[in-house]
Amino acid sequence: MTKTKFGIHLTLAVLVFCTGAVVKQVYSGEDPKTTASPHSSLTVQTVQPISREIPGSLRSYGSIAAWQETVIGAEVNSLRLREVKAQIGDQVKKGQTLAVFDNRGILADLAQSRAAVAEAEANLAEAQIKSRHAQEVASSGALSEMQVIEYVTGEKTAAAKLQSMKAQLEKTQLQEQYTRVIASDNGIISARNAVLGSVVAQGQELFRLIRQNRLEWHAEVATEELARLTPGIAVTVTVPGFPQAHGKIRALAPTVDVKNRKAVVFVDLPDASPQGLRPGMFARGEFRLAAHTGITLPQESLCLRDGFNYAFKLDKQADGTSQAVRVKLSLGLRAGDWVEVLAGIEPDQHFVASGACFLNDGDTVTAVQK
Repeated sequence: MTKTKFGIHLTLAVLVFCTGAVVKQVYSGEDPKTTASPHSSLTVQTVQPISREIPGSLRSYGSIAAWQETVIGAEVNSLRLREVKAQIGDQVKKGQTLAVFDNRGILADLAQSRAAVAEAEANLAEAQIKSRHAQEVASSGALSEMQVIEYVTGEKTAAAKLQSMKAQLEKTQLQEQYTRVIASDNGIISARNAVLGSVVAQGQELFRLIRQNRLEWHAEVATEELARLTPGIAVTVTVPGFPQAHGKIRALAPTVDVKNRKAVVFVDLPDASPQGLRPGMFARGEFRLAAHTGITLPQESLCLRDGFNYAFKLDKQADGTSQAVRVKLSLGLRAGDWVEVLAGIEPDQHFVASGACFLNDGDTVTAVQK
């Protein structure tokens, strides 16, 4: 055998040997590539749920509003405003004059009505004398029965005319009183549409008055929290830059907004106005409720995704690592850095203590005690 043939045969033998080795690995279930043993991608600290006392409080947000806002309008028609005595922000008292209309035309009508009443009274007196005289001589036959009836009827007509004139006089006197626009209650002027010299129509708004300068807070509360609130519960309201205002729940709205599923809670704030709070301010408030015991997790162990709160439960594996399983939670109140969990966990379970938002459901981790 020549050297050339020997080399060819040797090359074929090596190829056959290598091919057989690969086939053996494939059929025996072995991976021809070198594989590493499974290993975790992240080391995490663990924490267990803790039962602790939850302070009795509930936070919410809403706007400051007037308790009641009264509209003060013109009660006379087509008169010119002669004087405006109140401005926005003025503190006024019940019965205080806010504006005055030109009353010269009303005074003329008033004098005419008084004269008409005096004339009607004189006519009635004359009719009464004639009626009485006619009835006295009726038995003598000096007057016919028809004439007597006419005198009696004339007396009644004169009396009715007098009543009509008196009613007209009272109406004119009332109109004269309405030429002075007065405050219907104690409070603060929140709006003014009265313009000096303008001629206004009856019913036109001139002022708005916050009754008794009394404010309230309209808190928006989720439907599931309504059952915990009742009238009389103490509330602390905070507006940045102003002192805290304290009050109590006055009432709960009888309906829930169909768009956001929240209800309005009306909180009376008797000391809000003296502290500088004003209608329209946005405020944060805290309802003081009774304390209770609940299961909690630290805030840093939670992760917010797609509008829901999650935590990662750790399931221990046979090789000593753990699998992170995402669990959806229902949360309650907060107690410092801890959050009450209403549903989704058991006290004996272990959870990722922090950095949960960096994990995905099913990730393999190495767990260490915190």
